[in-house]
Amino acid sequence: QVQLVESGGGLVQAGNSLRLSCAASGRTFSSYAMGWFRQAPGKEREFVAAITWSGGSTYYADSVKGRFTISRDNAKNTVYLQMNSLKPEDTAVYYCAASNDPHYSGSYHWGYDYWGQGTQVTVSS
Repeated sequence: QVQLVESGGGLVQAGNSLRLSCAASGRTFSSYAMGWFRQAPGKEREFVAAITWSGGSTYYADSVKGRFTISRDNAKNTVYLQMNSLKPEDTAVYYCAASNDPHYSGSYHWGYDYWGQGTQVTVSS
């Protein structure tokens, strides 16, 4: 089992950047593929980005491709989401998630087994 804690959210103006972190504890971090999801008020949770256990494969939602970058540091048990050129529509609670399949890089939330509590990102226009 793994515990996940997100950090790095906040209020930023459109066009600026934020970097989210997700610290994992418990079982060996490199055993998991990792993903980021987000949920805006009144909307369903949506996929943002995913990365396999080694960082060798990444996958992004079309809405963030070219602006967001997912990465991981297995030595620090942490996955990151670098968010550039932020837009008001990026406003949401951002969640990190871990999959027991270390090669999973999919967008389906049921592919992930553990979830953090989320961190709020608000982008003002």
